[in-house]
Amino acid sequence: MEIGIYSLAELYPDPLTGKTISAKQRMEEIIKAAKLADEAGLDVFGVGEHHRLDYAVSSPSVVLSAISQVTKRIKLTSATTVLNTVDPVRLFEDFATLDLLSDGRAEIIAGRGAFLDSFPLFGYDLTNYDELFEEHLELFLKLNEQEIVTWNGRYRSSLKDAAISPRPIQRKIPIWVGVGGTVKSAERAGRLGTGLALVILGGDPSFFQPFVERYRESAALAGHALEDMKVAVTGHAYISKTNQQAIDEYYPYHSNYWHQLNRHHGVNKTLPKAEFEQMCSKEKALFVGSSQEIIEKILRHYELFGHQRFLAQIDIGGMPFKKVAENIERLATEVAPVVRKETRK
Repeated sequence: MEIGIYSLAELYPDPLTGKTISAKQRMEEIIKAAKLADEAGLDVFGVGEHHRLDYAVSSPSVVLSAISQVTKRIKLTSATTVLNTVDPVRLFEDFATLDLLSDGRAEIIAGRGAFLDSFPLFGYDLTNYDELFEEHLELFLKLNEQEIVTWNGRYRSSLKDAAISPRPIQRKIPIWVGVGGTVKSAERAGRLGTGLALVILGGDPSFFQPFVERYRESAALAGHALEDMKVAVTGHAYISKTNQQAIDEYYPYHSNYWHQLNRHHGVNKTLPKAEFEQMCSKEKALFVGSSQEIIEKILRHYELFGHQRFLAQIDIGGMPFKKVAENIERLATEVAPVVRKETRK
């Protein structure tokens, strides 16, 4: 199994100090985190896309290109690309450029994001939410296959014998579809032959078993080789010396993250610590605990999904970089070697 981390680059205040770092510092810390992850032996590093003043990254390909110059082997992915509101030709060309700069390490996780800011920003109609996603995904897959493309759709101008350049080093840029709520999205990913990235941020992870089953069934019906169909699990994680220490240290940041997110959606809701502790229990989805607890939880998910990749979001809620760095080290040296060994059996 591949093990990695990702950042959505939010600019939230540290709940313990009340201070919010600048976008410049956040960007520098993300690049440092990627370098640490690469040197420690993690497999994947991701950066998400947002178009808000409380997030630092609106262009993952630009940030990942900078990261490509200070790393050697780690795969570089968006996490997430808001596919509804990005031009697929521009997206392909940007990530093909990243692929050239990184010597073949570029990937994309395509999703629809937690916010809708990009729709008015780029002139898209929210009523076409799902149709835009499907059309943009299908066009991207065609661009990934062909150097010269002729294409007609409903929401983008047509292409006639269009040269799509540059071409990546990889034969195709790997693309995954991020899915958090609907089985229909998992079915579509299977039908179109993309990877499936499960966004599991809470609750009982067995809820997602039907998603994976439907994904593989849909892929088989469409004629895709099942060995090529990859599943990833993504979620929030924090590792410390003991389970209770991890819960105590992580609670202020996780609580702050959800408070800020809920506030943006017009909900003034806090997370009681007792409820948070329940969310960290063995049966639930949060990857919070000692290294041994995280190993056991990842392997429990592996029994459910048989997935090929685990991505942890560590740096949430205004967490200082020192704690992020400690978590990268623990994930890479204490968790990843055991998980890789067990999943190779």
